[in-house]
Order: sequence, then structure tokens, then C-alpha cells
Amino acid sequence: MSATETAAPALKEIFNAERLRHIADEMSAVYPAFKAKAFLKHANEGLAELSVMQRMARVSESLHAVLPMGYEDTLDVLRELAPRLNSGFVSMCLPHYVASYGGHAFATSMDALKYFTTFGSSEFAIRHFLRSDLERALELMHDWALDENHHVRRLASEGSRPRLPWSFRLEAVQADPRLTAGILNRLKADESLYVRKSVANHLNDVTKVHPEWVLDRIEGWSLENKHTAWIAKHALRSLIKQGDLRALTVIGAGAKAEVELLDVRVEPAVLRLGDAIVLSFTVKSTVAHEQRLVIDYAIDYVKANGGVSRKVFKLKVMDLVGFGEVVVGRRQVIKDFTTRKHFVGWHGVRVMVNGVVLGSAAFDIVSG
Repeated sequence: MSATETAAPALKEIFNAERLRHIADEMSAVYPAFKAKAFLKHANEGLAELSVMQRMARVSESLHAVLPMGYEDTLDVLRELAPRLNSGFVSMCLPHYVASYGGHAFATSMDALKYFTTFGSSEFAIRHFLRSDLERALELMHDWALDENHHVRRLASEGSRPRLPWSFRLEAVQADPRLTAGILNRLKADESLYVRKSVANHLNDVTKVHPEWVLDRIEGWSLENKHTAWIAKHALRSLIKQGDLRALTVIGAGAKAEVELLDVRVEPAVLRLGDAIVLSFTVKSTVAHEQRLVIDYAIDYVKANGGVSRKVFKLKVMDLVGFGEVVVGRRQVIKDFTTRKHFVGWHGVRVMVNGVVLGSAAFDIVSG
């Protein structure tokens, strides 16, 4: 069997012909007058060429094209449809409908987004309302941060992220993180991991522009709460990768690591695209007391113009006992991604402990 035959289906196949038929069937169940054939004809046209987000948009456009009711009546039908859909991601076509056709009805639309998010997420759709009426939208989302449903609480944080992937940036929030500070403060010890991940990602977004603001805020938190401590660690991950002393201090790794690295190696030393490297080394303590260590590594990727671009990867955070040692290893496949293309040449590998490079090795990518 070929690699193509065994590869996982593309993400866009979440909205394939079978799924569109499922949507049509469930719509017909809640609204018997639904024009299923017209919907499917509209939704399937040129489907193969569309990305996953374009397919999601196509579903909401197709629903709009065949439903004869006004906006509020259509929402009543879609509310009945939401719990019948067999995929949380697919249900995101419903918030998309709200964003596309409900801009004139702020209160009704925000209430619909709050409801629909419990079946998937309204994180993309709500950003249109934040962009058009930031103050009023944030006021509601501030209240949602105390909602009993963790999906709604997460929406308060995730929807207002300044740099949400797959969506446009919220320039006002990016410029002034104080706008969402109240939301994040209410969620900083949330019991739901789903919510905590969003809060950490929101704050990590902010560190890209306002690192000192995030550090000031987190340093003022009580990290005795395990949920708050978890958020702090993950919110500061980009700064920790950069070796930021304040961020390292927050997680207890601000002191210089009193260790030595032994037998740092990357194998094989020469490889082709698609092969894997194995990085291995030993960390040995040189002092009698226990140390908190943040161990990362970086690869200096060769660029098309011959320069290099460094990418830092997380390895582990650990407490090393006095005069103790630990063997650390990581296997990584060297292959192209949409966000990274590899070029032939010598690639340096740097091992960092508490933000300082303590050892290095290298590998060479050759053609063929």
C-alpha cells in the first residue's frame, strides 16, 4: 500500500459529500419543508477546490440560499439543528451563519453564539462582533467568564485572543491588553483544562507585543493555586524559549544552571529530507542542592538565501537532585511543512538549560 493510500484524510474532508448529506437530512428532520436537493447542489459545487474554512463558509451560505425565513426564525431552526450534528467542528458553520447574516441584530446574534459554542465553538464568528462593537461585545464576554458552562467561559477568552490562528487579528486588543484583562482575571484559576489552555494561549499571544505587561500581571498572581500555576507556565512558554530571565524565574528556573552537558550528539550526522535525527545528551549536576531546570533545544535551519533561522523546541522541565544526572533524548523527523521548508546544508543544534546554550551538535541535509 502506498504512502498516499495510507495518509490521513485532509482536514477539509470533515465537510465532504457524506457530511453535507448528513446536514441536509438533519435539517429536514427539524424543518420538513427544507429544500435538501437545492442545498446539496449549492453546497457541493466546486467542493474539491475549497479549503476546510471555505467549506464551512459554503455550508452557511447554502443554508441561507435555501431557507426562506427571516433571520430570527432561521436561528430558531438552527438551534434545533445544532445538537443533531455529528461533529463539533461541523457545527461551527452555525456561528458562521450568525457572523455572516446577523450583524444587524447584535443582542440576538450574541445570544445565538453563546448557545452554538456549546456544540463546537463560536470563536471565529464572535470576532466579527468584537470588531464592529468592541465595547459591547467585551462587556457580555466579561459576564460569560463566570458562566457555569466551560464552553462559554472558554469563548470569552478564546474569541477575544488578539492573534487567534485561522482568523484576523483584533488590532485594538493587540494594542491594549487591558481590554481583556478582566476576562482573564476571572479565568486565571479555572477548573477546566479546556478553559485554562485558552487563557494561556491568550496571554502567550500578548507576550508577542507586550511581554512586560504579561510578566507584571503573572508575577502578581498567587501561584500556589495549581490551576493558576499551570496557566502561568504555559502562558510564558514563548518567553521561556527565548531564555527570558523573568519568565524563567516565575517557574522557578531563574538561577544559572550549575550543570554540565556530556556526550551531546545528533545521529545520523548526514541525512536526506524525510529521515529522522536523534538528539541525545546527559545533564549532570555539579552542586549538592536540587535545581529546577528548563531544558530546550534549537535548530538553526538553513534558509533559501544561505542564512539561518533558529527554531526552539521544548524538551523538559525537571528538578535535578544534587550531583544527579539524567539522560535526555528526542527523535525528530526532518520533513517539509507548510510553515517550514528545508534546504540542504549544515544545521546547528543548540542545547539550552535555563535559557543558556551549554552544548551543541549538528547535522547535514544532503540532496537526493
